Amino acid sequence: MERKAVVIGAGLAGCEAAWQLASRGIPVRLVEMKPKKYTPAHKYSGFAELVCSNSLKSADPASACGMLKEEMRILGSVTVKAAEKTRVDAGGALAVNRTEFSDEVTAVIKSSPMIETVSEEATEFPARDTVIATGPLTSDAFARAIREKCGDTLSFYDAAAPIVTFDSIDMTKAFFASRYDKGGADYINCPMNKEEYERFYKELVNAERAPLKSFEDLTVYEGCMPVEVLAGRGTDSVRYGCMKPVGLIDPRTGKRPYAAVQLRKENNEGTLYNIVGFQTNLKFGEQKRVFSMINGLENAEFVRYGVMHRNTFLNSPQLLDSCYKLKGSDNIFFAGQITGVEGYVESAASGIIAGIALARAIRGEEPFALPEGTMLYALSKHVSTECKNFQPMGSSMGLLPPLDERIKDKKLRYAALSERGLNVLRREVKRQLDM
Repeated sequence: MERKAVVIGAGLAGCEAAWQLASRGIPVRLVEMKPKKYTPAHKYSGFAELVCSNSLKSADPASACGMLKEEMRILGSVTVKAAEKTRVDAGGALAVNRTEFSDEVTAVIKSSPMIETVSEEATEFPARDTVIATGPLTSDAFARAIREKCGDTLSFYDAAAPIVTFDSIDMTKAFFASRYDKGGADYINCPMNKEEYERFYKELVNAERAPLKSFEDLTVYEGCMPVEVLAGRGTDSVRYGCMKPVGLIDPRTGKRPYAAVQLRKENNEGTLYNIVGFQTNLKFGEQKRVFSMINGLENAEFVRYGVMHRNTFLNSPQLLDSCYKLKGSDNIFFAGQITGVEGYVESAASGIIAGIALARAIRGEEPFALPEGTMLYALSKHVSTECKNFQPMGSSMGLLPPLDERIKDKKLRYAALSERGLNVLRREVKRQLDM
């Protein structure tokens, strides 16, 4: 009997997974609850609905998301092809007409004789041969099924602080130290005097916040409060909270600073640092403006801004391998934002990898080993590497291993990183997938 695959969810990740399976001769049952039932954010009946933006970020291959799209193109991405067909003028970004984009992806998926589309809500956890791509607004019934199977490893809100690249931190102003010299120099500390703190505080409490969706409620964050909300409780509230200077001595003055912002390693390589305690709901532009007032972060490169919104995602490092497979399962894969990749393009990319992996597993073939140096590998490594406080992450050049040769100019460095990754992916796709 011919083995079939199931894909649950017809967002970008689900469509990519279904397309990869069908392209490899595997019959697919694509289950999508629209139009019978909608999430609070979805309104259009088509597949691959873009609900937040018409932009799929930069089209420049020398940018993180541009590089990722080039990698997806190499692997036969259905969404990148549809985006290029429905794009609208937007400078260097790949922006699309959202309705036309959804219609194009829907038409391509439904035209495949290998894909059967079914409009129904999945409520039970599958037994085998399935890609789960139900997105950040997974229905309550299916979220319960996931939790029953995977344990208490499902987050319903994303509360994350900004992340910056180490190379962009001005270490002539910041310094390495742990409070009271305990645990080694594990943190980067950005000291402030009284005048600097008061100026920063004023801008923080008056900064513009991102509007909430109708189905979101930040009252759930009392235990993980936005830094601007904490600041609103009084002038010294953050100075006694995430900016407390106790146990720190600024080596440049020999004294304890009036306030201090700490940054902690986000990855083992030390190329990315998290601004500790700065989970926030400020608009991205405001985060850049206000947080760049912190000593040492004047020219910081933000690879991820802080977010606080509803976002159902797994504690993937405990559950998934590098191909997005649920460990110990009979070929159950996850894809999309539920895995902890962040962004439309990143979600679609994970669907490609999960689809390829499931197709190869059904056919009894060895898994496709993503080569190091690619953005695809970096994202899969992020969701599958042990982490104490796992948070979603989008594509970033800071996730890639450094070049053998140091290149100071950022544009040239990014171009070299992209070229290296694309070359190794083309070689491995030809060698492993015969494409």
